[in-house]
Amino acid sequence: MNKVILIGRLARDPELRTTGSGVSMTRFTVAVNRPVNPQVGGQPQTDFISCIAWRRQAENIAKYCTKGSQVAVDGRIQTGSYDGTDGQKRYTTDIVADNVTFLGSRANSDNSYSAPTYSAPSFSANEPNYPEPMPTYSESQSMPSTDVSEDPFKDFGEEIALSDDDLPF
Repeated sequence: MNKVILIGRLARDPELRTTGSGVSMTRFTVAVNRPVNPQVGGQPQTDFISCIAWRRQAENIAKYCTKGSQVAVDGRIQTGSYDGTDGQKRYTTDIVADNVTFLGSRANSDNSYSAPTYSAPSFSANEPNYPEPMPTYSESQSMPSTDVSEDPFKDFGEEIALSDDDLPF
């Protein structure tokens, strides 16, 4: 399976181009933070990952995203090679985006709507990063429950008889 999911910010403005046959293509680079292992320590690092989107997706990225925009990219890895102008063989690795979700921008200076932004948890070399604990219920508190003694569909009209031949699967 060749599947990639990235969440990061655009490192520069996307470049919209059109092929000779009129198909839109956008190249963009996503900066993705690599978490630091608390036991080892060290400085956080960032990977700059080259991505490509095609057709309508490419046009939307070029129209609505700029440097610093946070995006989620769902796609696949594609490798290739070409001969450079100096005659050397060059190798490329890109993420071909099947779906790009706009998560927000770095600065929302105007009052337009922006989707909520989410960030990966940060790690500190000095203290562990544990998730929030699940809520606990004591004897005096009751867990939320649903009454299942009555038929929830009793007022939905007449009963319909179905055979196996009526089902599409």
